[in-house]
Amino acid sequence: MCELRALVPQLVTRHHAHHYVGFAETQWRLFDKERPRRIKPLLYVFRVLFTSIHLMRSGEVEANVTVLNEHAGLPYIGELVARKLVGPERGTLDDGDVVLFAAEYARLRGELEAAHAASKLPNQPSCRDAVNDLLVRVRLGAA
Repeated sequence: MCELRALVPQLVTRHHAHHYVGFAETQWRLFDKERPRRIKPLLYVFRVLFTSIHLMRSGEVEANVTVLNEHAGLPYIGELVARKLVGPERGTLDDGDVVLFAAEYARLRGELEAAHAASKLPNQPSCRDAVNDLLVRVRLGAA
């Protein structure tokens, strides 16, 4: 697995943004259909959007919402994380809060689209032969 991990930076392309858009949409729908709406699924939405924006800009995968928010600077993320950690009784949202989060979801989707358009990531992975060689070695070793 160490070999595969070393290839990851060469596997990331700007087209990963499409995956993250779909993933964010799915997470938003899951969040929005629950009653009461819970903080944990909302944090998934933000984590997906933050991760994808960061990936498009840097080529690096970072999935920790708290670390990513150091760059995003959204003041409510720390409070949401703290409420989620306290327990289920504090882990729900009022409908009035959802209006703000829906607007933020739309704004961050736009930010992801802009990051995708401006991304310097390649269109294609640059290590197809290395991945193929690795897969052949793994398959032969497992046979």
